[in-house]
Amino acid sequence: MRENLRKARKEAGMTQQQMADRLEISLRYYQNIEAGSRTGDFTLWDMLEDITGIHQRVLREIS
Repeated sequence: MRENLRKARKEAGMTQQQMADRLEISLRYYQNIEAGSRTGDFTLWDMLEDITGIHQRVLREIS
């Protein structure tokens, strides 16, 4: 699980569906990224970094 990503999303006050909508991807795809079972492309991680204000290297960590 990418706990840092989950925590950043919650601190941004967003649900998984809201984050998926903002990224223009499906809910299932976002859930898989947050769970650590999908990686996502660099553009997606750039967007996540912009949304959360946290470097993607930190967001990508799987704990």
